[in-house]
Amino acid sequence: MGRRSVHTPEELREHIIRAATELITHQGLSGLSAREIARHIGYSPGTIYNVFVNLDDLILTIEGRMLDDLDARLQELPDTLAPREYLLGLAEAYLRFTHHNPRLWNLLFEHHLPATVDVPTTYREKLDSLLARIENALRPLTGPGISEDELKRRSRVLWASVHGITSLSTADKLSSITAESTWPLVRDLIETYLNGLGKFAA
Repeated sequence: MGRRSVHTPEELREHIIRAATELITHQGLSGLSAREIARHIGYSPGTIYNVFVNLDDLILTIEGRMLDDLDARLQELPDTLAPREYLLGLAEAYLRFTHHNPRLWNLLFEHHLPATVDVPTTYREKLDSLLARIENALRPLTGPGISEDELKRRSRVLWASVHGITSLSTADKLSSITAESTWPLVRDLIETYLNGLGKFAA
């Protein structure tokens, strides 16, 4: 990209985010560096740190936008679906989203903040909002009198299990375990889990 004489702070920020996103998409997290970003946008590496505190700050920004995109995709599901079908719809939409750009999605789990750095509140709120969708879908499928803590635990168990299959698939490792395609496995996992909850509630 040829360098313009002047970029507004907002334009420069978007250029940096777009260049970093493209690098991650094509090379993964290992291909991301201030030098490479600067080369793509036609600025010096130091410019990156005039806009973002560090690369962690930039990566969290990209992750936050990705979570927003996923949330928007999940919002497209009709709320008239029966609870079980709605939960399966969430899983299918999630699966499609992760396979659209697996390297970018895997960034959420490959990127680790230093132990001394707290996850920003806004970022945690985005994750909580997504997990709340699973909780709300799971609530009518559980037994009466379930506590909110138990509901959260069950929803996270289910999501972590679905994510495990999805991660194997996006990393091209699923074929070493089974010849089945991803969606039948995810669907079977959810159906089995829900059937188990029904027996437990009974």
